[in-house]
Amino acid sequence: MAEEKRTPAATDDQNMAEKSLSFPELIRKKRDGEKLQKNDIRHFIQALKHGSIQDSQIGALLMAIRLRSMDPEETLSLTQEMMLSGKVLEWPESWHGVMVDKHSTGGVGDKVSLPLAPALAACGCKVPMISGRGLMHTGGTLDKLESVPGYSVHQTAEQMRKILEEVGCCIIGQTEELVPADKILYAIRDVTATVDSLPLITGSIICKKAAESLRALVLDVKYGSAALYKTLDSARELAKSMVTVGNQLGINTAAVLTTMDYPLGQRVGNSLEVIESLECLKGRGPADLRELVTKIGGYLLWMCQKAKTPESGCEKIGETLGNGSALRKFQAMLEAQGVKHATAQALCAEKVDYFQIFRLAPYQEELHAENEGTVETIQAMALAEVLSELGAGRSKAGQSINLSVGAELLVNVGQRIAKGTPWIRVYYEKPELQDTHRHTLQAALVLSDCPPFTPGSRITEILTS
Repeated sequence: MAEEKRTPAATDDQNMAEKSLSFPELIRKKRDGEKLQKNDIRHFIQALKHGSIQDSQIGALLMAIRLRSMDPEETLSLTQEMMLSGKVLEWPESWHGVMVDKHSTGGVGDKVSLPLAPALAACGCKVPMISGRGLMHTGGTLDKLESVPGYSVHQTAEQMRKILEEVGCCIIGQTEELVPADKILYAIRDVTATVDSLPLITGSIICKKAAESLRALVLDVKYGSAALYKTLDSARELAKSMVTVGNQLGINTAAVLTTMDYPLGQRVGNSLEVIESLECLKGRGPADLRELVTKIGGYLLWMCQKAKTPESGCEKIGETLGNGSALRKFQAMLEAQGVKHATAQALCAEKVDYFQIFRLAPYQEELHAENEGTVETIQAMALAEVLSELGAGRSKAGQSINLSVGAELLVNVGQRIAKGTPWIRVYYEKPELQDTHRHTLQAALVLSDCPPFTPGSRITEILTS
């Protein structure tokens, strides 16, 4: 049974606060580039939790952190205190060596979590995946799964434990009691232009994973024109920060640096990405999606000693995709999280008309290549922005989205195509596809005179320390 460990007693928090700086002094200290002590950071996080600090003071301190950054010791303290602002999950002793998870910094068409979690479960791991919703141009795992009729992302700690015991994996939303300080900080970061602060990103991501009490964690840190970090160097800096803090908190942590210039896979949009994930689980689907699922999964199996090498772990994950064991775990997870047996069974059948289950957008339109050439790239950011304007994404937290809106790429990067070749199919409802959208999409298809080619690996490097 999962147990929950509470934060220190309120009296201890109060005693600590008495030894800490006032909030204006705390803001001044960081503004002037001085180091915040652990007591200072604890005072700040506890004030967030108890509502004893003004939003203006929170915003001012976040901006000071954004401009002055934090050293590794400060970042570790921030992450620890955020983790302890709520409940920390504890698992049966027999699970401790196999509790694993992954996190992605977000991209276009990034659906890796959906096939990865059940594949890991099929290999004997426990995967307590606590995911988020999409914001701006990045899709959210929870939004995708909610396109499946009946799927509930809201599960208590006890329900979560039961699903992990019976299935081995679950994909749920963050609860009110888990790292509440992060929820407060994220909302204010979003409106104060401090989302891209390296220590704040590190704290936000790692505190949630630490609260899951993991054995091993792989971070998929994306870089490129459609990623939060545009360059390899900046992505590497974030990856190193998160890997360092994760390892210091006792989680065996690694990061893969992956490219995000053109969409991952062939489908973008919530229900369409679930369909592509199901195809991957059936041993089909695009090669780049399969590569990330098998390599990240293989690395996790090696990190928790379920495989002798990352390569043998990769083979094991591939076997679960080929023999149907990962697909069966996915079906079991769907049913455990509220999907009717008949629906889950139909989705996981070898042959299925997915749009008998998923809502089909009422309008589809194909665009055709305006010239002949080799597909050099398909600009993911432009595609995501158009789909967001059509209702597939949200510009602010809590905004409703249309789960059926999306796009299917009909050509591959590296492929030689003739003028007039259909290259994208857009699914939409209201607002309707406009000429401005068509123009943006056509410009996103970048053709060249070079010979056809096979794109290289999405993975640039792997960091373990």
